[in-house]
Amino acid sequence: MTSSSTPLLDTVSDPADLKGMDVTALIQLADELRKDMITSVARTGGHLGAGLGVVELTVALHHVFDAPRDKIVWDVGHQTYPHKILTGRRAAMSGLRQKDGLSGFTSRRESPYDPFGAGHSSTSVSAALGLATARDLRASEEAVIAVIGDGAMSAGMAFEALNNAGAMATRLIVVLNDNDLSIAAPVGALSQHLRALRSGAAPSFFAALGVRYSGPVDGHDMDQLIHALTAAQQSEEGPVLVHVTTTKGKGHPPSETRPDGGHATGVFDPKTGAPLGAKSNSVSFSNVFSSTLTSLADEDPTICAVSAAMTDGTGLTLFETSHPDRCFDVGIAEQHAVTFAAGLAAGGLRPFCVLYSTFLQRGYDQVVHDVAVQGLPVRFAVDRAGLVGADGATHAGSYDVAFLSNLPGFTIMAAADEAELVHMVATAAAHDTGPIAFRYPRGSGPGATLPEYGHKLEIGRGRLIREGETVAILSLGTRLSEAIRAADMLESRGIRPTIADARFAKPLDHALLDTLARDHVLFVTIEEGAFGGFGAHVLAYLNESGALAKKLRVETMTLPDRFISHAQPDEMYEQAGLDAENIAKTINVLLSD
Repeated sequence: MTSSSTPLLDTVSDPADLKGMDVTALIQLADELRKDMITSVARTGGHLGAGLGVVELTVALHHVFDAPRDKIVWDVGHQTYPHKILTGRRAAMSGLRQKDGLSGFTSRRESPYDPFGAGHSSTSVSAALGLATARDLRASEEAVIAVIGDGAMSAGMAFEALNNAGAMATRLIVVLNDNDLSIAAPVGALSQHLRALRSGAAPSFFAALGVRYSGPVDGHDMDQLIHALTAAQQSEEGPVLVHVTTTKGKGHPPSETRPDGGHATGVFDPKTGAPLGAKSNSVSFSNVFSSTLTSLADEDPTICAVSAAMTDGTGLTLFETSHPDRCFDVGIAEQHAVTFAAGLAAGGLRPFCVLYSTFLQRGYDQVVHDVAVQGLPVRFAVDRAGLVGADGATHAGSYDVAFLSNLPGFTIMAAADEAELVHMVATAAAHDTGPIAFRYPRGSGPGATLPEYGHKLEIGRGRLIREGETVAILSLGTRLSEAIRAADMLESRGIRPTIADARFAKPLDHALLDTLARDHVLFVTIEEGAFGGFGAHVLAYLNESGALAKKLRVETMTLPDRFISHAQPDEMYEQAGLDAENIAKTINVLLSD
């Protein structure tokens, strides 16, 4: 890619090309890099604001250090688009976050300049400390740098790593990219401390952990950056933290003025920031959840919500506006969020712990130890269930049914459409006898008519959607619409499947399972999750009940035993074999055997 507006960037094929540049040239390069990134992301969509904020920092890092020999470990990866452009991936940015294209995060499979993969937050310091320790044991000399944001630094894992690094006195550089923003506004005492450091009103507490503090440094001043990073490179005194202050969305006014700093975007006009393409009038599952919860909370003062830095992403903004004293954003701290919710439940409240499926994984020990073992009625709203599209494997909600259904006393629901979600929120609110979870996907669903009020579902009871013969399809979650489409295809070939919506992964509807097993020769389960979840439990029950001994054939259709890379959700489900065409094809093959 060449352009008359990026003459210097056009000469850069890898970071070595930055070594001979003086500060004036590096400043020009940063300006061109920012323009190029805006133009590129405008065409593909993606995470914009974080990368714009670290353009100068990225240029300075690659000027001072010698990657890939020196290891630069980026946290989360939202901010790595400038890094990708400078490390030989500029031409490939046209396929960013698309099928067979570049990952939106760092990836060891993608480039030697990505020494450690990312996607979730707060892992960089731990990974960098491991790389630095391996370096020392190999008697090597390369520098290891972790770049972490102020939001990610608030998580317990980052503090655990700093505590370990300080005690080990390992030569390690931590660059704290402080833009006073994560996805939502920063929360907690750490953000207040960083503000005090920026104003010079406080000594650094990092020194108490054995980590030498340097800063604050203006992250958009190339001179300051190079001086600070060079000093850190030459340090032999164990770990050093360079505090860099930046502006999320820097250089793109539409992003700078957004509350989230232009965190993520679809295709947009690069000048105005206005979104391009058709707008959907559908209401998202997240908003259906939030509006339902808000209405319930209007009537029930014990209902409260806990989020881990994702009040906007999970749709909780409405609830937060209506009930600010009952909405708790605990920062990027899922472990704390789960146990905090458990404490709220022990205190007599009705907490909803609202997390993406992929982030709930981070608090699994707390789900087991602090919720399930004690039988506390925490309500888990599991957003982004199933395959999520452009964010890829690190963000797929593939495992929650499997890892929650193993736990005694848990009730687990999955909404087939928006109307079902309304009823499941109401069911969870009324469920005081133990932990309960309900899952729903990203985006909007089939457009079901929403009921005026949610009603409490009978625990463990599914519903029959269509009566047929020979083959029974039992769906859990939003693949129900694809199962219905598959049945329509099969009917044109003379096959009339029975279709049922399980609603509950736990407890199972034994009466429904017995009926379907008795009246059909083929039983197919469908779920938006990995093996070991709903289908496995159905199979176990059918074996225990003796149904399998009667020559009933059972097929459990799950996500395949591999990580599925980023693509559009429908492309991902096609790869997984869980679209209507593949469901119909599978049933045809099974019936013909």
